[in-house]
Amino acid sequence: MSAMPNQAGPEPLLMNAIVLDQPGPPEVLQYRQVPRPVPTAEQVLIRVRAFGLNRSELFTRQGHSPGVVFPRILGIEAVGTVAEAPGGQFQPGQTVATAMGGMGRAFDGGYAEYTCVPVGQVVALSTTLDWAQLGALPELLQTAWGSLKSALDVQAGQTLLIRGGTTSVGMMAAQLARHMGLTVLTTTRNPAKADRLRANGADHVLIDSGNIAPAVRALFPQGVDRVLELIGTTTLLDSLRAAAKQGVVCMTGIVGNAWALPEFAPMDAIPSTVRLTVYTGEASDLLNTPLSWFADEVAAGRQSALLDRTFTLPELAAAHRYMEANEATGKVVVLV
Repeated sequence: MSAMPNQAGPEPLLMNAIVLDQPGPPEVLQYRQVPRPVPTAEQVLIRVRAFGLNRSELFTRQGHSPGVVFPRILGIEAVGTVAEAPGGQFQPGQTVATAMGGMGRAFDGGYAEYTCVPVGQVVALSTTLDWAQLGALPELLQTAWGSLKSALDVQAGQTLLIRGGTTSVGMMAAQLARHMGLTVLTTTRNPAKADRLRANGADHVLIDSGNIAPAVRALFPQGVDRVLELIGTTTLLDSLRAAAKQGVVCMTGIVGNAWALPEFAPMDAIPSTVRLTVYTGEASDLLNTPLSWFADEVAAGRQSALLDRTFTLPELAAAHRYMEANEATGKVVVLV
């Protein structure tokens, strides 16, 4: 009797990736081979060349992101080239960027040689920027730009306080705000970083003791027009006290590791006529972020990608340790 024909399909193509089987310390990030994703007509398969690290990925690795099902490939952003676009929306070889939209949480993200994402969250780029600098930009620029333009509606001539100035978003926001014609105040807990912040565009650097509203008002007695809060709830109430009447405070970051205020009495916490908002960012926001313009500005030496340090994909656990230790002043990027 002849053997039955093999009904199995071809073996799936494999790729190298960092897989998180369960939450834990950096060592739980495992470098191994997994099947390469296969895109549908509504998706784009991207050959990842670089991606920036983000605090939200650290929180997911630690088990603080609700709804994440394991195993999962983390990574909420990536840059690279189009490998496949079955729907024809992009051409193979095009340079592209992607961010957010469930990457690394609802579906596998950028910590891999390939990532497969919805076509609606992919932006084509034409740039001479190297992969390391380009990899620093998508989520970083989107968050800073969206916070300033969409949430705070900044205007030339205004004063802006950036609470958490040494974060990568804080440094990017300072660059953008100076370009937009604002006076920039920024904070750090480490006096040794003050010169770095001034070189990045800050007009005033305040050493943050947790209570800087008096120092802000010593410079601007009426308070500042806008506040970008990147530390979170641990400093939010003080930031509100630094805002002028009709001022706006936007909470974008939570690097202070406290997600909620234990007691919040709005009538006491929010000064009269000061407005409080948040910026969380959506995948569609990347489409409205001037990524190509900023990449050209970096390539021309007029702006900085704020690249702090690069790692390779097999070094991802070490990169997470570096980020978790708050050693970076700028963006940490992984080259793939």
